[in-house]
Amino acid sequence: MTLLRSDSHRRMPWKNGGGETVEIAVSPEGAVLADFDWRVSMATVATDGRFSVFPGIDRTLSILDGEGMTLFIEGRAPERLTQASEPLPFAADAPTSATLIDGTITDLNVMTRRDCFTHSVRRVAIDGHREIAFEIGTNLVLCHRGNAKVDGMALAVGDCLLISNDSAGRHSISGKAQLFHIAIAAI
Repeated sequence: MTLLRSDSHRRMPWKNGGGETVEIAVSPEGAVLADFDWRVSMATVATDGRFSVFPGIDRTLSILDGEGMTLFIEGRAPERLTQASEPLPFAADAPTSATLIDGTITDLNVMTRRDCFTHSVRRVAIDGHREIAFEIGTNLVLCHRGNAKVDGMALAVGDCLLISNDSAGRHSISGKAQLFHIAIAAI
């Protein structure tokens, strides 16, 4: 288990230069936008616009803060994405643009190289104690609101726990928090 504290996340410009992203985790470590296998990041979006195109990449987007946005993904009906929405998976090489619903938002962006990895993202609300199943591969738990402990390791807002599993298993989570569980598996 590796604890990635919020104050250690790396800030970098968007691929299209239109804003800034906060990189939470990337594999391989130190990879840049052209050669990552998978990447987890957050971005503040203040204006309507086009998304960067990432050939061969699948992405899932979730709204962390703000009213949300409407996504226009080529070949699909418009998708309204809010804090209450399920995380939205789509191909990062499909031309995509977004219109903000009402002001600035912060999103969570998970991307994996399509021919090597798959991923899933889900929201997890904790109020007390529960166990959560982790898949074989890489699992990340991002604390979005509140405080939590995962197998006794404390997470504050913005912290992320990275766990590599050789076998599937259950992990103990306690506290009062809104979390995101990200599972990444090799194909």
